[in-house]
Amino acid sequence: QVQLVESGGGLVQAGASLRLSCTASGNTFSTYAMGWFRQVPGKERDLVAAISRVSGDTYYADSVKGRSAISRDNAKNTVYLQMNSLKPEDTAVYYCAASSPWSPLVVVTSRGDYHYWGQGTQVTVSS
Repeated sequence: QVQLVESGGGLVQAGASLRLSCTASGNTFSTYAMGWFRQVPGKERDLVAAISRVSGDTYYADSVKGRSAISRDNAKNTVYLQMNSLKPEDTAVYYCAASSPWSPLVVVTSRGDYHYWGQGTQVTVSS
């Protein structure tokens, strides 16, 4: 069972950038499709960006498209989310998630297909 640990959140002003990192345990990281979700109190956890396990195909929610970039380094067991031009509406707890191991070689966009979750990292964007 993979364990995920996020880092890189914080308090920033609107227009700033942040890079979130998520490091996985074990030596099977490349077998997992990965995603970043975010959640605000009282709302569902929504997919922000996702990346396939090998080819690096990506998906972005419309709300972050053009301002964010997801990437992964399988040698370092780490997935990143670079967020630029941050807005107050980006304020949320950001969660890293992994699919089942040996998932299909496509981007996974359904929340139900993610089975492992990190503890979350808070991102707060002030206006």
